[in-house]
Amino acid sequence: MKLGFSDMEEAFRRECASWFEDQMAGEFADIRGIANLVDKPERRKAWERRLAEHRYSCIGWPIAWGGRDATLNEQVIFAEEYARAGAPNRLNHMGVELLGPTLLALGSSEQKARFLPAIAEGTAIWCQGYSEPGAGSDLAAIRTRARRDGDEWVVEGQKIWTSLAQFADMIFVLARTEDGTSGREGLSFLLVDLDQPGIEIRPIRQINGEAEFNEVFFDGARCPVANMVGAEGEGWTVSTTLLSFERGISTLGQQMQFRNELDAVIAAAKRNGKAADPVFRQRLAEAEIGLRLMRYGALRMLADGKGGALAGAALTYKIQWASWRRALGELAMDVLGQEGEVAPVDAEAWPLLANLYLYSRADTIYGGTNQIQRNLIAERGLGLPREPRGNA
Repeated sequence: MKLGFSDMEEAFRRECASWFEDQMAGEFADIRGIANLVDKPERRKAWERRLAEHRYSCIGWPIAWGGRDATLNEQVIFAEEYARAGAPNRLNHMGVELLGPTLLALGSSEQKARFLPAIAEGTAIWCQGYSEPGAGSDLAAIRTRARRDGDEWVVEGQKIWTSLAQFADMIFVLARTEDGTSGREGLSFLLVDLDQPGIEIRPIRQINGEAEFNEVFFDGARCPVANMVGAEGEGWTVSTTLLSFERGISTLGQQMQFRNELDAVIAAAKRNGKAADPVFRQRLAEAEIGLRLMRYGALRMLADGKGGALAGAALTYKIQWASWRRALGELAMDVLGQEGEVAPVDAEAWPLLANLYLYSRADTIYGGTNQIQRNLIAERGLGLPREPRGNA
């Protein structure tokens, strides 16, 4: 397996690194290194637009839709340099990394023309309407419904754990459009405008004090029939196609953020003398080894492309990084000791490592719990019999 990059690709790396450094040391210095996802939303929206001005918003997209038609290696380089520079988490991650590629793959020509430019320009922020109070990891158990009324769908129901919905303009919603269906049958994929009567967004306060997640209530909200991606009843296929992009290029950028967090833990251990303790030294070494293994594994998955022999390996990635990062958060608190339990009096949020510990408690839950991930590995990756479900 070739893990290096060509001279031309390294030149692209220098281009990205220089541009990000100029931005993060200049006009956007105030949002450099932000540890949370909700701080300074207007500045982050401005950052989305700045990325778009330089065609850095969605570089893997075709040039015709605002991208650069970047190669796989170039996308990897971009994601790594983005995180290395301390640029903030993308406010429009759902639009750029998930919905956009789904529309490119499955959307109609009209849907592409209507929605893709605004995503690429950073002028339309999207969020995801999948999980529900009774259907988190079991996505097929959703109860949100949409009924046809002329040229519109009328949506009734509730979504939960909707990241950054309070800042979004649009939401893609998985809803049941066929009465009497259950499970994966009768689901449809709708693109819904959030700025309309019949939609209420309620932030959910988290353990670290942020309100990244939200409840979204639909009470007669309307969606044009033309905003259904795929045919009626094909929502499960569309939604799982979208989720497949979650294991894409952004995983390498995510790992660079992990790199920054691990480096901060190591620096703290050196500062307070715990790096000289053999127990802590071993734990730091194990964290380093785990991060490097994730990088090599992610590169193999990406190089595999459209499936092939490593298709099953992609199923292991979520549980791998979630468990690793939760352990890193615990290590961070052990390294900090009592220092990590108290935030400065004038602080608006927890410092980086304390926030890492608090936030990482959710890593093994959202996006499919570790238990669900093990089921996926067993059933889809290894071909083992399905675990009994209900009366099945």
